[in-house]
Amino acid sequence: MSMKRRFLTAALTAALMVSMLSGCASSKKDTQSDTQQAAVTTSMEQLNSKNEADIIDDNYRTCYEVFVHSFYDSNDDGIGDLNGLAKKLDYIQDLGCNEIWMMPIMPSPSYHKYDITDYENIDPQYGTLDDFDNLISKCHDKGINVLIDFVINHTSSEHPWFKAASEYIKSLGADEEPDAAVCPYVEYYNFSREVKAGYNKLQGTDWYYESQFVDSMPDLNLENEAVRAEIDKIVGFWIDRGVDGFRLDAVIHYNDSDETESIDDLAWLVSDIKSKKEDAYVVGEGWTTYREYAKYYRSGIDSMFDFDMAQQDGYIAKVLNGLSNNGATTYANAITDIDTEIRKYTDSYINAPFYTNHDMGRSAGYYNGDYASECTKMAQAMNLLMPGNAFLYYGEEIGMRGAANDPEKRLGMLWSDDSSAEGMCDDPEGAGNVEQENGSYDDQKDDPYSIYNFVKQTISIRNAFPEIARGTNTFESSLSDDKLCVFTREYNGQKVVMIFNTSQESAKADVSGLGVSDAVAMLQTSEDAPEYKDGIAEMPAYSVLILK
Repeated sequence: MSMKRRFLTAALTAALMVSMLSGCASSKKDTQSDTQQAAVTTSMEQLNSKNEADIIDDNYRTCYEVFVHSFYDSNDDGIGDLNGLAKKLDYIQDLGCNEIWMMPIMPSPSYHKYDITDYENIDPQYGTLDDFDNLISKCHDKGINVLIDFVINHTSSEHPWFKAASEYIKSLGADEEPDAAVCPYVEYYNFSREVKAGYNKLQGTDWYYESQFVDSMPDLNLENEAVRAEIDKIVGFWIDRGVDGFRLDAVIHYNDSDETESIDDLAWLVSDIKSKKEDAYVVGEGWTTYREYAKYYRSGIDSMFDFDMAQQDGYIAKVLNGLSNNGATTYANAITDIDTEIRKYTDSYINAPFYTNHDMGRSAGYYNGDYASECTKMAQAMNLLMPGNAFLYYGEEIGMRGAANDPEKRLGMLWSDDSSAEGMCDDPEGAGNVEQENGSYDDQKDDPYSIYNFVKQTISIRNAFPEIARGTNTFESSLSDDKLCVFTREYNGQKVVMIFNTSQESAKADVSGLGVSDAVAMLQTSEDAPEYKDGIAEMPAYSVLILK
């Protein structure tokens, strides 16, 4: 073992053997000595400093999803902004994330901004292009990549393209057909005199236009060469401003009547992006099962979001809620099956595991009963320790809650219990009063047993061992059962063994035959710690052990 690895292992062991004692009640925490808590702080500082030097600069990252509106307010108007986000980059970096994805930041009439009116500007609520350039510069100085949400399945009905097309359609006589030579924008969208599924009536006419989501979001005709020329220009605009990649919204809806055309449209867009920035990272949203979204890897896209693992009815929550037939093995088989399916279409891909996003209820609400805290934490480990480029939605690291409607899934980041504290954002209009029983960041940041510090520790492990995100994954099925699952991950001649106990009961695993000797990191959600001796791992409820 190299000196570098010995140092890292020592730091991990010192930090994790103590500070992974998460999920304990306050009475348990009070029993820990001041000396022990000081040791946690010191060792974590060493580990995080080492991680910053060791993180590989590639597209296997840990990405922090931000809804700018609700993150940090720099000008005291109640709405988060780009300058506010720039002020909190140290927070994101300290958490261990080295990439951010901003939900739409372009001008839009809605609070969520998924209906865009100007693709080459910043919504005034969020700031200016100069503010954006400043943010990019500060991110890159810190080694943080920047992804922007790219919404080109549809525009806003207030976009000048659609307004021009609509006015032209309204000017036509009863027997006249649209002429693109007169108004080219009429072919930017899909108009019809017939009522079709997903079409809405253009008011004041006998015409209909495709708008599969809502009538204020008319679908673009992505096969139209003029539309592609517009998109090509927009892609170049943002790449020239320094973005590192794009999150592509609604890719399976690019052509709702023809899956092959949707994939072809996506292939064109990915190729266009890569032609301008070869190492740009592109991840697509296809809210469907892996057997369906796997097909979209034929486009050459780097990643598709792994929806099967996400939300309350995904594999992670089902396993932890005892709703899967085979417990831990269900989780492990899902990782294996998804990989097998995707490899039917590509030999080169980066999985995009995520647990929640802006369209889903907050995960702290997924669990009830005596083990709710343990499950909330364990779920984060099961997501963040998956292979690929892992995504974490803002506020999940402190166990924020919210589920009833979209605004409640996008509440203001709870930096403090004081709503008038610096940077605090107003909740989006339409959100109710959601009780935040896990407390604010201020409540959790100095508590080594908090959800925040559990997530931070998990990302530290992910960053410290490149094999976790990048390695070839092997499910050791003969050593696994409904309580335990064991993985081997190998990368660049290095190997880690990962043991997950996803149950509320303790369990043992004999991993002596896997060629590892040292326990180098662990995660625990109660005061019971995993133990490892002579090839035998003793795993308390809801815990993770990493071996080398």
